[in-house]
Amino acid sequence: MYRKLEQKAIKAMQRAIKNLGWEIPSDLKFEEPPNPAMGDFATTVAFQLAKERKTSPVEIAKKLKEVIEIPSIFNRVENKGPYLNFYLDYKQFSKLLLSYVDENYGTLENRSKKIILEHTSANPNGPLHIGHIRNAIIGDSLARVLRAAGFEVETQYYVNDMGRQIAMIVWGLLNLDYEINADDKPDVIIGKLYLKVNQEFNANSEIKSEIDLILKNYEENGSTKIEKKFKNVVISCLEGVKTTCRRLHIRHDSFIWESSFVRNGSIQRIFKALERYSNKNEVLYLDLEDYGVEKELILTRSDGTSLYSTRDLAYHYWKSENADKVVDVLGSDHKLAIDQLSIALELLGSKIPDVIFYEFITLPEGSMSTRRGIFISVDELMDEAVKRAMYELEMRRPELIESEIADIAEILGIGAIRYYIARLSPEKHIVFKWDEALSFERGCASIQYAHARACKLLEKIRKFDRSLAITENSFDDLDPLEIELIKAIARFTSVIEVSSSEMRVHPVAQYAMELAGAFNKFYKSIPVIGSDKELFRLILVDKSRITLRNCLNLLGIDAPVSM
Repeated sequence: MYRKLEQKAIKAMQRAIKNLGWEIPSDLKFEEPPNPAMGDFATTVAFQLAKERKTSPVEIAKKLKEVIEIPSIFNRVENKGPYLNFYLDYKQFSKLLLSYVDENYGTLENRSKKIILEHTSANPNGPLHIGHIRNAIIGDSLARVLRAAGFEVETQYYVNDMGRQIAMIVWGLLNLDYEINADDKPDVIIGKLYLKVNQEFNANSEIKSEIDLILKNYEENGSTKIEKKFKNVVISCLEGVKTTCRRLHIRHDSFIWESSFVRNGSIQRIFKALERYSNKNEVLYLDLEDYGVEKELILTRSDGTSLYSTRDLAYHYWKSENADKVVDVLGSDHKLAIDQLSIALELLGSKIPDVIFYEFITLPEGSMSTRRGIFISVDELMDEAVKRAMYELEMRRPELIESEIADIAEILGIGAIRYYIARLSPEKHIVFKWDEALSFERGCASIQYAHARACKLLEKIRKFDRSLAITENSFDDLDPLEIELIKAIARFTSVIEVSSSEMRVHPVAQYAMELAGAFNKFYKSIPVIGSDKELFRLILVDKSRITLRNCLNLLGIDAPVSM
């Protein structure tokens, strides 16, 4: 809603500039001042015009102020030196906002554009661990934000079923006496076998040639015993991964197997299309030095089989043909690979993916390794988060029964993890610390608590009729805390627009905390029930509830009605 108000201010300023016979800057922008005393919107257009007019910015601002005709939603414009500050008419603005916010608040107009967004895509050689979780949470949250912003979004998990890791697991099934624990999740079973094969591999390097042969047979042969083994391993592991994702509120629309691009001839078509750009010695490769990338892109192994990079190229080409925009969420260690891939896609005349690179999560004691079995699984992380949430609830709400504590603890624990990851820009490295992630004072629980407070207050007025008309004098003499909350609610759609255009989810997470803060200050200081503005304030609480809930939903976090 703030963006619409900003557009009104921009148009008014454009008319004023035109009336003075001046050229309108193409990038005329407004911003929200850091201090409310400086207005609700401000522009530095006088600086831009001063260069052209060879006049003082102060004089430019003064002239603009004299001729500008402001929309009725603003009550005045002031020029403070070279700055022009717009002040909202909060009586009119409050009425407009309360009528504008409904249960679907935050859903923007349909843009008729499809985005394929790939995220998570962990190798199916074990359970998801906290090294994967940032990818999954950023990807899922971004998909939610993009859908709210009006895009059609298909989320995909790219299944690396042709990697060496899977061939190692298949070798283990064929050669090791591996005892399965029936109580383990299927992805845990696969992960334990993968660890055992690595131990065998380290003790006997001759195993490598056997694994290479298994991998070659899987790629070159059709329906074989080996292919069935590969598929069973991958399907089994994915079953466990999906269970983990569901608990974390993550769902993928499609699982795309990389082997499909070998089986359907896509790889050979890629080779053919790149033939005039390719070089060959022992392997087929693209020399990218002329494109500013020193490392060549290898397209085949010496035995003629394809590589992950080749299959990934075919996958991206296919995505480009089936979407208006392609988005990948990848670790920062993939930057070279994406540079190589992007050049190859350009040669193919294909779309280049938009990539959200993120830095990794590490443990305080060091880095993680699936191969060495050093990691915290996402399942363990969620269990620990819920356990700690239960302990806090038992201390704070001893009157709750066991089942209530369990239900609320699940909501709080999962929310704490998702928020802890989403709140930081992806470029920032995270050292995972339990006490910070699960803080009930500074973390997601404080946002969820604001929503629960709103629900509890509204529950006290069981016959609260949201359709009743608010008296006109309810909008008179608004308290500064009411204004702060109204402004916070109004910013929601602008935050979605910024987040979707920048392909970043942390603005939504940070906004959620700001909105909760504004509501909590209002809740603690402004009487609602029994006040002379009861209906107005109840509706303001209800609009806060809606906005908090919808904002948390964009982050994949439940909004509890009780805590």
